[in-house]
Amino acid sequence: MKKMLLFFFFFANNLLLAGCWDRTEVNDVTLITGVGIDKKNENTIELTAEVYIPKALGAGGGGGGGGSGGSPPETIIRSGKGKTIADAISNLQEKIPREVFWGHTKVIVIGEKLAIAGIREPLDFLARTPQTRLRSNVFVAKGKAKDIMALLPPLESSSSEVLRELAASKVLMDITLKDVLQMLSGDAQAAAVPMVTIDPAAKGLEPLQTVSYINQTAIFKKDKMIGQISDKLTRGVLWTRNEIKQATVTIKSKEGKGNVSYRLLRANTELIPEIKYGKWKMKVKVITEDDIILNGTDLDLTTPKFTQMLQKDLEKDLKYRISQTLEKVQKELKVDILGFSEEFHRKYPQEWKKAKKDWDEIFPSVEVTFDMKATVRRPGLSTTPQGLPEDEVKKK
Repeated sequence: MKKMLLFFFFFANNLLLAGCWDRTEVNDVTLITGVGIDKKNENTIELTAEVYIPKALGAGGGGGGGGSGGSPPETIIRSGKGKTIADAISNLQEKIPREVFWGHTKVIVIGEKLAIAGIREPLDFLARTPQTRLRSNVFVAKGKAKDIMALLPPLESSSSEVLRELAASKVLMDITLKDVLQMLSGDAQAAAVPMVTIDPAAKGLEPLQTVSYINQTAIFKKDKMIGQISDKLTRGVLWTRNEIKQATVTIKSKEGKGNVSYRLLRANTELIPEIKYGKWKMKVKVITEDDIILNGTDLDLTTPKFTQMLQKDLEKDLKYRISQTLEKVQKELKVDILGFSEEFHRKYPQEWKKAKKDWDEIFPSVEVTFDMKATVRRPGLSTTPQGLPEDEVKKK
């Protein structure tokens, strides 16, 4: 009996020692760090992949910088074409000796022409592919996605790294593949995606040795891009959706005859829906706390009267900014990227069930009111205006 138990023990241990028999070595795969998808013509999709070069890390003094300064680039660009994105990837694989691996893809850039024509097929493929990272940041290119991916940024190691850093900065929209899929399948079937364009080459640099930057937001209805909004209006969207993380607001003070700049500390926006007597209404309630980082007026900000006045000025300015965004999004584009539909659905499920099919007609007529509350936490280290004699500073 003991011999049988001993035999079984050693046999079980041998099973555990089998190891990673189905493992795939890093040297056997090609890591894709970024991808651009373009509609070349009516029947052709072009896929541009940013391929990571492992050897670059050990050569040329550390690599990086997109190949500038004499160091080798950390990535190369390869393209494939096909009738669909699946065909294009298959064509790309034929040009690369190693198996393509998509699990490290940081960014997905969609060309403007494809965005206008419709992105349903690319999204369907990406959602079905097991290797796809749902956390990959998604952008729309002003022009061709291929041109964005081919850039050689002087500061970062690759174009995908530039775009990832832009998204991480939280200055404008930070949208992932998961976000896009959820927005387009949500109640409003609308999405907002940051739009990138190529920064003109700086003096002394080659045209490709520049960077892309975000200056607009692409607006989608279902799977098609129907318009864009400016970066200023995009901030209004972020305020409304409770997604604002970083902001500097500058206001011209009437009382002090100068500019005052506020830096956002924290903010919270609540959308409060109401359906009364057949009328659909939405209250946008914003609470924000800010520091004053510039005082170009002649006001002494330790005076409560002036602090309260500046708080009211900030409330009026934020209301104006959000109103401008509503004018564009609600009245002109008539696309709900603000989350109104989800709030009505949550609070009034029965009414929403009846009105869902007519939401595109209801949304532009929703009456919006505001409840703004701004608080100045600190006036800065210097409480009085700099460069003014004491007797010229208003204290009352």
